[in-house]
Amino acid sequence: MAILPIITVPDPMLKFSSTPVEKVDDALRKFMDDMLETMYDAPGIGLAAIQVGRPIRVLVIDLARDDEEPDPQYFVNPDIYWTSEEMGVYNEGCLSVPEQYAEVERPAECKVRYLDYNGEEQDIHCTGLLATCIQHEMDHLNGILFVDHLSKLKRDIMVKKVKKLTRDKVL
Repeated sequence: MAILPIITVPDPMLKFSSTPVEKVDDALRKFMDDMLETMYDAPGIGLAAIQVGRPIRVLVIDLARDDEEPDPQYFVNPDIYWTSEEMGVYNEGCLSVPEQYAEVERPAECKVRYLDYNGEEQDIHCTGLLATCIQHEMDHLNGILFVDHLSKLKRDIMVKKVKKLTRDKVL
């Protein structure tokens, strides 16, 4: 497996809408394994393909804590077809907006239809952190970042901090 470079704001690719995947094959499975390895290395709990420069509708998630066995989930062409009216707030962060966090309000529950690692159609009812994470990652597939849910002032401050952080790491 390979660690892939994660793109960060203000890279314009993060605003692209991702295209559906035609089929789940060995090449896509290898790419998803690389995404998972990249996410673990970062470390994070979710990663969308666009964050590593591929505008395809693929994401990986693993909500297992450090003291738990890994529990990777692979989502190909995910589609949220239902969300609850009840809302939840979570302090979100993002590997493409490093070291920045903010409370974001999203539906507390959602139902998602997707293809799994083997290309089999699945249906899942998400609650809690999984509901938040899948909605966050699905936003990436549509060119939306968690900071887009914030006021313009907060968003601009975060992007400026990330630019400085990235610039400082290069120097």
